[in-house]
Amino acid sequence: MSGGGRTAVVTGAGSPRGIGRAAADRLARDGWAIAVLDIDADGARATAAEIGRERGVPALGVGVDVSDQASVDAAIAEVEAGLPPIVGLANVAGIASPVPFLNETVESWDRVFAVNARGTFLVTQRVVRGMVERRQGRVVSVSSVAAQRGGGSYSRVAYSASKAAIIGFTRALAREVGEHGITVNAVAPGPVDTDIMGGTLTEERKAALSADTLLKRVGTRDEVAALIAFLLSDEAGWITAATYDINGGLQIS
Repeated sequence: MSGGGRTAVVTGAGSPRGIGRAAADRLARDGWAIAVLDIDADGARATAAEIGRERGVPALGVGVDVSDQASVDAAIAEVEAGLPPIVGLANVAGIASPVPFLNETVESWDRVFAVNARGTFLVTQRVVRGMVERRQGRVVSVSSVAAQRGGGSYSRVAYSASKAAIIGFTRALAREVGEHGITVNAVAPGPVDTDIMGGTLTEERKAALSADTLLKRVGTRDEVAALIAFLLSDEAGWITAATYDINGGLQIS
């Protein structure tokens, strides 16, 4: 499903050290036109300019609040006007929440679900309409091993619950849109060295976070990006409604 005549939208791709940025770069390397969406509009534009220049593909950066329907509509409309048809979507935008359950507030809970769950719904619904019309599409959303293990590495109940929602969302949507030639999958990373976990990880934090993994290390952004790129590719055409663990075996430890 690659090629400059097809666009991959990647949300949450404006952060220089994020999975979204790595996924956008990997997809551009594979020949996709790239739409970089991020709450940080300047970061999105800078990332798109850099990727487009380095990879030689059409690239567009757009600011968006994925939790706001009007913002999502405007952002995707801008992508549709400026790039080839959207064939791939990677829902990477997300926020963490390390707050213990008894200290969690309704406002914080709602914010986590607004970005992680409602944001995935809004962007996917907006993009999938065009995929259904063209009878072609790939959707990949980022869940987390926290959804399966009940947290345990950094974030707590709100984050784990919102990422569990992604798994159910993925399976149910795959059931609805499969007849239109669209695949829908999720990836469940374990600890990865990105800023979502409170900033750049020290060696001590890496050791603590990786202690329960079978491989005794944290993951890299590029490893998760490679899996996302595969699930958006032609080779993954017989895979749908799946959740791929990419967490060093943490899901069984």
